[in-house]
Order: sequence, then C-alpha cells, then structure tokens
Amino acid sequence: MDTENVAHVVSELMNGVAVRRMDKMQALWSGYGAIYRVTLAPKNAAADTLRTVVVKSVAPPTRSSHPRGWNSDLSHQRKLRSYAVERAFYRDFAKRCDASCRVPVLLAERSEGHRWLFVFEDLDAAGFSARRGDASDAEIRACLSWLASFHATFLGESTEPLWPVGTYWHLATRPEELAATADARLRKAAPAIDARLNASRFQTLVHGDAKIANFCFPPQGGAVAAVDFQYVGGGCGMKDVAYFLSSCLSSRELETHADEYVDAYFGALRRACAQRLPDETLDALEAEWRHLYAFAWADFYRFLAGWSPQHWKIDTYSRRMTEEVLLSL
Repeated sequence: MDTENVAHVVSELMNGVAVRRMDKMQALWSGYGAIYRVTLAPKNAAADTLRTVVVKSVAPPTRSSHPRGWNSDLSHQRKLRSYAVERAFYRDFAKRCDASCRVPVLLAERSEGHRWLFVFEDLDAAGFSARRGDASDAEIRACLSWLASFHATFLGESTEPLWPVGTYWHLATRPEELAATADARLRKAAPAIDARLNASRFQTLVHGDAKIANFCFPPQGGAVAAVDFQYVGGGCGMKDVAYFLSSCLSSRELETHADEYVDAYFGALRRACAQRLPDETLDALEAEWRHLYAFAWADFYRFLAGWSPQHWKIDTYSRRMTEEVLLSL
C-alpha cells in the first residue's frame, strides 16, 4: 500500500481527521510493508497542537525478498499468520497489560484479506522515546521486569486465537531450517528439546520476539514499554528471557552476568505473582523454569544453527547451554 493510500485509510479510521505528514520509520521484514509516524491535523480550527500516531501498514509483496533467502510458501504463510495473531492480541489481550507491562494502545485497525493496517498511540509522545542497542544494567532489569509482569499476567492463559506455541523460531514452523542444520546431534534432539519446553507444567503467553530493539525506554529511566506482538503465544517464560539476554549481552557478558539477571527476573516474577499464587506454587514454578532455562537457549540455538549458522549469537555461551542440554537428554 503506497503512502497516499495509507494516509487515506488512516484519515477514515480516525474519523476524518486530516493527515498532515507521514514519515517512514522502518520497513517490515522481507518487504511486507512499513511503519510510519503520522502527524494528524488538529480536531478543530482553534486547536494548535498536532497529534502523532504510529501506523503499521502490512501489504505482502508479490515476491518476498527475505534477506537470508528463506522465501518459501511456508515462510510466507507464517508471516501472514503472524499479523492475524498480532491483531488478535491487541483486540483480545492487550487491555490487560497495565503500566508494569506497558504496550501501545491500538486506536484503530482494518484488515482486508492479507492486508492489515494498525493505528497505534505514539509511544514516543507517551514518554517512551528512547531506543537501545546497548542497554545499561538498570535498563536490562527494567526489561526483565516487563517480561516477568507480562508472564504473570497471562500465566495459565488459553492461547486461542494466538500461536499455540509462541516465538518466531518454534520448531513446528521451522522444518526447513531444521533440515539445514549441519549438527546431526542437534537435529535429532530438536523434537525432544521442543517437547520438554511444551510439557512445562507452568505455561504462559510469551512475547515471542522480546529483543532489546522491541523495547521502548523513558529517557530518564523507569518502566519500559514493548512492541511487536506477531509471535505471541503459549510457552515457558524462559524462552523470552533467554532470547532477550541473547539480544543485548555478549558471550563474555552472559558468562559473567546471566545468572544474576535470571535471578532478577525471578525476583520480579515472584513479586508479580505474590497476590495470585501461594509460596509453594511459586517455588515449583521457579524450580521448573530455572531447569528449562538451558532448554530455552538450546531451542533458539537450534533455529540459528539452521537459519544462519554464522550468526553472531552463536557464541561460546549459547554453545555451552546447548551442550548441557544435549548431554542431559
């Protein structure tokens, strides 16, 4: 969908308010659309304050251009499903996310066939204007606290109509990448690793793509907000924790600090669940998920090994976690 058509639809969805300006923020993965910051005209002539919203316009290309060459029909169908899942999350679940696991408010949306258009509040204008590649200790802890609150909010939740198993690397959706994995031991063990995670007694909704780039920070510090819910679905919370830590810490930093960050996550999780679960249930949850931490790493490593075997996240720490799991099976 070109910018003129996007502007027209946004104006319609926002009750006829004129679009003054559209700035492209980024393209969507594999050319499936774009995200814009849209400036809206004042609602009446006497007002002089312009309002901004963020628009996610999804219009699948006639031919996908995946940067790593994964352009199969299976990949295409997975992406289409992901936008339907994102729409369902905002429609049916997002309203339960409070300030402790802040998400953008969906102001309006339209879907027609395999096209989606979402109009979100502008998190920059709401006080979450900072983005991070390298996060500080306090910022990492704020993100882990967000994950803990999100997992506590949806603990034991039905996954319908989201992904039955969340994360964009879930084994059942990645048979091509598994077939491309050179490590025969890992290929053979992949179903057992997946089954162990899926058999977790304690299941929640996982964000599914909880990398540092999907968190929005207040410039002065404090609670964070998160975006991009295309792969939200059921799972063990460790999937989000391991993936998040992989996105912002080097192998050396993981070896030094991962344990303390996992401890910080569980401290936040216990606080978030304190009014809902008795201590013995919290103890059982923490024990199970701590045990599955290495399995979550191995699960993500399995995906990377087939998808991009030279990826920078395939490092000493992730290899060590995966080897521990392979030896335990």
